[in-house]
Amino acid sequence: MSSDPWGRVDEQGTVYVRTAEGERVVGSWQAGSPEEALAYFERKYQGLAAEIGLLEHRVRKTDLAAKEAQTALDHLRAQVVEAHAVGDLEALAKRLDTLAGEIESRQVERKAARAKAADETRTAKEALVAEAEQLAESTQWREAGDRLRALVDTWKGLPRLDRKSDDELWHRFSHARSVFSKHRKAHFAALDAERDQAKAVKERLVAEAEALSNSTDWGDTAAAYRDLMAQWKAAGRAQRDAEDELWARFRGAQDVFFQARSAVFTERDAEQGENQKLKEALLLEAEAILPITDLKAAKAALREVNERWEAIGHVPRDAKPKLDARLNSVERAIREAEEAEWQRSNPEAKARAAGMTGLLQGAVDKLKADLEKARSAGNEAKVKKLESELAGRQALLDQALKSLEEFSG
Repeated sequence: MSSDPWGRVDEQGTVYVRTAEGERVVGSWQAGSPEEALAYFERKYQGLAAEIGLLEHRVRKTDLAAKEAQTALDHLRAQVVEAHAVGDLEALAKRLDTLAGEIESRQVERKAARAKAADETRTAKEALVAEAEQLAESTQWREAGDRLRALVDTWKGLPRLDRKSDDELWHRFSHARSVFSKHRKAHFAALDAERDQAKAVKERLVAEAEALSNSTDWGDTAAAYRDLMAQWKAAGRAQRDAEDELWARFRGAQDVFFQARSAVFTERDAEQGENQKLKEALLLEAEAILPITDLKAAKAALREVNERWEAIGHVPRDAKPKLDARLNSVERAIREAEEAEWQRSNPEAKARAAGMTGLLQGAVDKLKADLEKARSAGNEAKVKKLESELAGRQALLDQALKSLEEFSG
């Protein structure tokens, strides 16, 4: 009989393995020595241990699926329980128990990871849906359209959720895109209608502009073109090709009119420039009337200047205010001289001036008398007050006397 710590072979060649529950028959050996029998069954044990080692490596070092790992573990556990091998089978069983715990932990971790990933995916898709629903009401057609397409690409790159959740979120996402597309389509349909209407309006404006292009009624026609331009701007834009063609015609009609007007105005400006020179020379004559020494002669000279002034005609617009101002200065000087002459010859005004002078003279004389009394009495306060009043009345008297002298002049 032969034996080792984990097994033995009896005289009949029966091979036993020792376990915690006692010995168990694992086979029979008749072809050689007991030592060879034990070595054979020990090699079977080592093979079983190697398989367990391989599974440990796959579980700990690779991404072996938990279900596959559990299946392999259950198979090896059955082999260990019924193993026809000699060795520490309990140690192998403990290794499998440890591995079972690791597989279970791996399952829990992966389940948590899947749940976390699902939560993150749900959050990401809900954010995409919320943004898409916000964009659905946007009128920034290009930017919002580009962004929605980018959101679709992002959605496609995300994992699927459970069917119900994923379908519900996709329905909202797709609905938001449909709403945006519907609004955009309606907007551009309305825009096309507006452009068609703008085209019709501008065709009418072009016809009116072309009809006016040969007019020589410069003022009214220029105003009409300004009105047509205001209507053009208010009409909105037609489609680009129609807009460009209509604008070229509209602008061309204006150019015909304004170029003709410019030629006429250039000729007129030359004539008005000559008129300006004539009026400047005439102004020198008018300004020579001043200062006025003979009112009657001055008025006659001014009448003659005015007659020649009106006969000369128009001058350039920018020169007119300055020329008129110089002539008006002469006219104003003559009017003032006439007013002064009338005032000197007005008996009522002269009487009022004389009366006012007499009143002021009486007041001054009285103040002077009161002042002498106050000085004699030594009343300094009253002296000071009377001096102030006297100065004021004397100034008024001086002015009244001067006015009275003008009436006598």
